[in-house]
Amino acid sequence: MPEPLAGPAAEPLTRAEAKAFLRIDHDAEDALLDALIPAARRLIEAASGRILADQEFALHRDAWPASGVIALPVAPVSAILSATVTDASGTEAAVPDGALTLRGERAPALIHVDGTRVPRPGKRHDGILITVRAGYGAAADVPADLVQAVRLAVAHFYELRDGAGGATELPAAVMALIAPYRVVRL
Repeated sequence: MPEPLAGPAAEPLTRAEAKAFLRIDHDAEDALLDALIPAARRLIEAASGRILADQEFALHRDAWPASGVIALPVAPVSAILSATVTDASGTEAAVPDGALTLRGERAPALIHVDGTRVPRPGKRHDGILITVRAGYGAAADVPADLVQAVRLAVAHFYELRDGAGGATELPAAVMALIAPYRVVRL
């Protein structure tokens, strides 16, 4: 699994938007909404396999794949921010420019590795570190149906905040909204 390094600069759903949707006209629930919004976003990301607003992730690998292709566990991916290899003495070396090619628009996103240009890791475990930016862009760039899925998940958790009555299951409407975005492996 990728290691999250930096969350989104802003959530795709603001507290004001959540309050308007839930018809809350007081400030007593603000702390609850501030907790529910990122939780709902993370749940939608997990259920869809898509990262909503831009975030940074670290991917650790033991070796370069023999196939020359790394399927990334996050999508969409807009950039490879850095790539390093650690040798047996613990010294990190940057992967040369052009040795990794990103195909981030697809799901799963792919990194093509030019095996003739990448140094081999000398460290037995986690000798390769690739940092990527994943997401649709700024919060305003997230597709509207995924924002609606977050909105409905917030409403669901707000209504069932005591944990009873299927609070841990996403409503069918949310699942329908994220269905076109789900990453399916065959």
